[in-house]
Amino acid sequence: MASGKTLLITGVSSGFGRALAVEALATGHKVVGTVRNDQALHEFESLSAHAAFGRVLDVTDFDRIDSVVAEIEANVGPVDVLINNAGYGHEGIMEESPLPEMRRQFDVNVFGAVALMKAVLPFMRERRRGHILNITSMGGFITMPGIAYYCGSKFALEGISEVLGKEVASFGIAVTAVAPGSFRTDWAGRSMKRTARSIPDYDAVFDPIRQAREEKSGKQLGNPNKAARAMLAVIDAKNPPAHLLLGSDALGLVRGKLSAMEEEIRAWESVTISTDG
Repeated sequence: MASGKTLLITGVSSGFGRALAVEALATGHKVVGTVRNDQALHEFESLSAHAAFGRVLDVTDFDRIDSVVAEIEANVGPVDVLINNAGYGHEGIMEESPLPEMRRQFDVNVFGAVALMKAVLPFMRERRRGHILNITSMGGFITMPGIAYYCGSKFALEGISEVLGKEVASFGIAVTAVAPGSFRTDWAGRSMKRTARSIPDYDAVFDPIRQAREEKSGKQLGNPNKAARAMLAVIDAKNPPAHLLLGSDALGLVRGKLSAMEEEIRAWESVTISTDG
């Protein structure tokens, strides 16, 4: 595997971000990792005296992002790969969930990721090389009751990634949306924000889903270290994919969604084409 690239990874304190940083450092890459406070910065930099560079940055601090990236380019080196990993899950029935919670979900999962992409693109475009990985979710393809704002944010990031990939391909820049299934990270635990329940009508559809998620938390099939190795393989690929699913659960659920969609399209095809002319 090729080594020696500089990776900028957001949210390296836990989950995929931490696993990615550890695997990348072990492979010989330099890693600039964003964290939320000074303690987390020292913990991250202790992973490697010469190759781990921490930066305190909240991805919703939009006014600081350009200057932080410019400083990294000047003092650490050219960013070869941006990995937008920072994010969290919001759980809540849509009717019960206040709009500010949706805004916060999109600020972190979508606007933060886009702001980072916009900050690195001028440098990558000038060099005519680079790779952006956006960690989305199988929730950017499939849906379930109780995570409307989260799925909405991941559907948005999937679409933005795909468009950007088409816009920058001729500059030698690749964009990959990486959609993990269920992994043993903090997503369903500490990292999840939950809206309080208030409407009993939704108990029957939602309670079993929440219960299943809580029972599975920490016991998911997906191994974050293996996910990190898969992402590093994508970074080294000559022709990286625009979309990559991670995990057999994601594969099964997304294939099921596409097949159900195809059936629905066929069932309504006559109505669809009736509007021409």
